[in-house]
Amino acid sequence: MQSLDIQSFSYADRDALLPRLNTAFAECGAWMLGRRTLSPTAIEFRIEIQLRSIVDVYAAIVSSGLELTRSGHLALTDLWSCRRNLASAAELGQVISIRLEVSFLDHMTLQSLLMTGCTLA
Repeated sequence: MQSLDIQSFSYADRDALLPRLNTAFAECGAWMLGRRTLSPTAIEFRIEIQLRSIVDVYAAIVSSGLELTRSGHLALTDLWSCRRNLASAAELGQVISIRLEVSFLDHMTLQSLLMTGCTLA
């Protein structure tokens, strides 16, 4: 089973985004394996999806209001390219495990940025 680690962020309110994301995962056929809070500003989702539905989960993530990092976009587009070139139903039925980390930036303060060593440019 292939596994992806994707980081994302959002400026949207957490209370509005989480139900949209849960619904989006369910509608595209993803299996929710777990959800946990990593910090006051970050949450992790663990989902599984069949390769045939990778475009649906990619669209669901983006349409829910999440911004993906460059590496996240590349990982999902690589899988989409693989899916396009596979012909058999067995290959398209491969299960992909995705760990999606979401950072909520609407609650970030100057003090929290300074505590983590970030610089304002």
